[in-house]
Amino acid sequence: MASETPSPSSPKLVYLIRGTHAPHDIQKKLHQKKHNSADQIIARARCVVVEKEDYSNTTCEHCGSGDNPEELMLCEKCDNGFHMKCVRPIVVRIPIGSWICPNCSCTKKETKFTKKKILDFFGIGMVDFRMNVSSPHEAKRHRRRSKPLVLQKKRRRLLPFVPTTDLSRRLTQMASLASALTSLNIEFCNHLTYFSGMAPRSANQSSLENGGMQTLTKEDGEIIEHCTTMIKRGEFPPLMVVYDSCQGYTLEADDPIKDMTFIAEYTGDVDYLKKREFDDCDSMMTLLLAEECASSLVICADKRANIARFISGINNHTP
Repeated sequence: MASETPSPSSPKLVYLIRGTHAPHDIQKKLHQKKHNSADQIIARARCVVVEKEDYSNTTCEHCGSGDNPEELMLCEKCDNGFHMKCVRPIVVRIPIGSWICPNCSCTKKETKFTKKKILDFFGIGMVDFRMNVSSPHEAKRHRRRSKPLVLQKKRRRLLPFVPTTDLSRRLTQMASLASALTSLNIEFCNHLTYFSGMAPRSANQSSLENGGMQTLTKEDGEIIEHCTTMIKRGEFPPLMVVYDSCQGYTLEADDPIKDMTFIAEYTGDVDYLKKREFDDCDSMMTLLLAEECASSLVICADKRANIARFISGINNHTP
C-alpha cells in the first residue's frame, strides 16, 4: 500500500515552516542594525568619485587642453579627462560603457607559461612538437623557379615563414603570444569561426565581393597550407609579441624575415558589418565588401584570434 503524501497541515510540514522563521531576539537585532552613513563609507573607501555638476571645463590631464571635447574621455574612477590620442596606449574609438584610465587600471602582469602550458594553450601535442623544424630544402621546394627571372618578377609568389631552429627560443616566442592573448582574454584560434547570432558560414561567398575577388594561385595556396601545417605542429613564425606603452601589443621580428613571407591569415569571429558599425572593437578586418552593405562581412578578433591580430592592428600609432 502506497504511503500517504503529507498534507499541508501535517505536523512535519508545520515544523519546517516554523523552523524557517528566526527567533524573536534575532529578529529584534536585525531591525536594530544601523546602516553606515555616506560619510563613513566615503572615509573607508580607497577611491571615491564625486561627479561634477558641470563638465564643460574639463581638460586633458596629459596635455592640459580642453580642445576637441568630442575626443575627451572621463575616467570612471578618478573622473579626470583624457584625449583619445593623449592616453597611452591610444584609444581609437570612444569606448562603449565605462572607461578606466591607465593610471587607475592595474598594470598588466605577464603570465608565466611552462612548456606544457604553452603547448596546451595552442592545442599542440608533445609528440607533434619536434625539435627539428622544416629543413631549408623543404622551404626551397615551395619557391623553386620554373621560369626565367625576368618573367618571375611580374608575379611575385609567397614565401613560407622559417621557424626558429632553437627550441627554447621558439618556446619563448610562443609564450609571448600566449601571454598577450591571455591578458586580453582572447582564445587562440587559427581559422575563421562562425557562431549563432552572427554571420553564418553560407554568407561568406566570394561571388558577393564587389568588383570580384582575387584568386590565389595553386603555388600560393600550397604555401598557406604548408604554413598552417607547421603551426599545428608547433612551428610558429619567428616573432615576439611585446607591449609598447604607446602602441599597445605589437610585434618584433626575432629572426630575419624575407619580403613576401606569409605569416598568418587574419582570424576571428565572422559577423555582418552592419552589426558592428558601432562596435568599439579595435581589431576588426574587412572580410567581404559586398555591393549591398547588408551583406558585407568583417572579422572580429576580440574573442578568438591568432598572431595576425598584432601585426596590423589599427591601434598602432606613432606620435
